[in-house]
Formats: sequence, C-alpha cells, structure tokens
Amino acid sequence: MCLGVPARVMHIEGSEATVALGDVEYKASLLLLNDVEVGDFIILHAGFAIEKVDPREAEETIQLFKEMEMKGPMETGS
Repeated sequence: MCLGVPARVMHIEGSEATVALGDVEYKASLLLLNDVEVGDFIILHAGFAIEKVDPREAEETIQLFKEMEMKGPMETGS
C-alpha cells in the first residue's frame, strides 16, 4: 500500500522541489502541478507532488502521524 503524505516545499528548481517531512528532505517532481511556491504544502506520493493542501490541514495530518508514531505498532485482536 502506498501513502501520500503532506510535505512543505523548501526550494524549487525548475520542475523539481526539495520538500521537508519533519527533519528529512526529499526531492519531488512538480510536473503534475503548476502553481506551487516555496512554503506551500503538497501531498507527496511516489516522488510526485500530486496536490496542494491547506497548511492547516497539512499540520493536522502531520500531528496525527506524530501521535500514531508515539503509540507504536497497533495490536491485533487475535
């Protein structure tokens, strides 16, 4: 299963952006979007920025990921 995650655009060079997921930076293709600016939040999926997202929604999602990480692996009901 693949997951798209929110990331902040830190730098743009041509059709490629450097995006940050927490303290880690990745490269993201901007070929699917045409109005991305530094500081925007995008959904990163398989190396592509596939959608711009509202900063508030992005921050809420990031916070949920942090909370899930703190809880650790889910237990199965076996």
